Amino acid sequence: MKIRDFLEIDYAFFFASLVLTVFGILFIYSSGVTSSGVVVSNEYQKQIIWAVAGLLIALIISLLNYKRIYDFSLYLYGFSVLLLIYTCTLGRRVTGDSSMVGMGRWINIGGFGIQPSEFAKITTILFLARYLDSTKHSRNGIIRFAFSCIIVFIPLLFIVIQPDLGTALVFIPILLVMCFIGGITTRYILFLGGCVTLTGLMTLLPLWQEIITKGEYPVLMILMNYRFILTGVLMLTMIGGISYFGYRRFNKRYFYWICYFAVMVIFSLTASFASHKVLKGYQMMRLIVFLDPNVDPRGSGWHIIQSMTAIGSGGFTGKGFLQGTQSHYRFLPTQSTDFIFSIFTEEWGFMGGLLIMALFLLICLRLIRLIRTTSDTFGAYIAAGLAAMYSFHFIINTGMAMGIMPITGIPLLFMSYGGSALISAMAGVGLAMSIHVRRFDSGLSL
Repeated sequence: MKIRDFLEIDYAFFFASLVLTVFGILFIYSSGVTSSGVVVSNEYQKQIIWAVAGLLIALIISLLNYKRIYDFSLYLYGFSVLLLIYTCTLGRRVTGDSSMVGMGRWINIGGFGIQPSEFAKITTILFLARYLDSTKHSRNGIIRFAFSCIIVFIPLLFIVIQPDLGTALVFIPILLVMCFIGGITTRYILFLGGCVTLTGLMTLLPLWQEIITKGEYPVLMILMNYRFILTGVLMLTMIGGISYFGYRRFNKRYFYWICYFAVMVIFSLTASFASHKVLKGYQMMRLIVFLDPNVDPRGSGWHIIQSMTAIGSGGFTGKGFLQGTQSHYRFLPTQSTDFIFSIFTEEWGFMGGLLIMALFLLICLRLIRLIRTTSDTFGAYIAAGLAAMYSFHFIINTGMAMGIMPITGIPLLFMSYGGSALISAMAGVGLAMSIHVRRFDSGLSL
């Protein structure tokens, strides 16, 4: 990199990510302090090591020409998928203070654990960006969209198997946003978005009826009956087939839309029924307590109740650094990871929460500006994927801390404790800075 290139680095973007990382270290330290002032955790020390490593990786990547990754993106993607397969079979899953070999999320290397799913997000963004760039002149939009879905759903499937539903969900907005920026027809994107939304509703409504309302709406239970699902799918298939024939024969748009929505409901019914069979018990309880935490206030609902208590007790300006009670009295579980935002707002209040929001907003706005200004579509697609990843992590993590989103275990990037999430987020920062420096270069020249 030349001195001129060094001056072209997006320092606002870099500064925002650096400040968030420093905040994360401070409040991971705070989460490890007891009410008597004793430090009982060394997590903040590990986070410092990972932060330094992540910053070095970000700077190294920013010095390199991101276009060199174009030819290697397939191999990076393939390697990450192999790591996910290995993790599903021989990885470790941590339960309390012990760990077991088997279906898990982690690969142990020495005293450190690596979570391949975090890095799979970056490699999937890179490979999908390459595919969208190489097919940008294709006129067959449905095939282009289908292959984009396959690229994303392969790692997503193995992450669901681990099981890690939260991380798997991150791949959906990445796919939708990158396809939108990639010029794929909007109705295909809306179709997938509609399927995801309907699947979520059809999964939640029977649980809401069965556990919270105690059988007041028994009609919703048919969504868990395989005979009804099978009958509904067969009927909708017939309707869709007749509508498709009518569209091809008479070229009437209303036939097309009947078929469109029929297929959407077919996918959603099938996926919602499968979710009731595939999701683990604790995952189902997380969905239930999202609807009403008081259903299990001493169990699965404890996290949400204590998190909302911590945020509410912070008031406008907070209790002050190291003065929080929910965290220091150990009321809040997983407080250094999933609920780091709760600790932050308890000690720095509403104004602190606005500061975090402003920093993430700055990161996303800089990425959106990069999408609009870069002359290289490959770089624009990468920036779109990163914007979707950062924003989705922020919305879901802070939402679940405030009780307006289900608990999915998604970390708050840059701030939550964890080396894999932090280093992958910093790798994204490096990619964004590399694209920004070369945003006026055209083509794939190296």
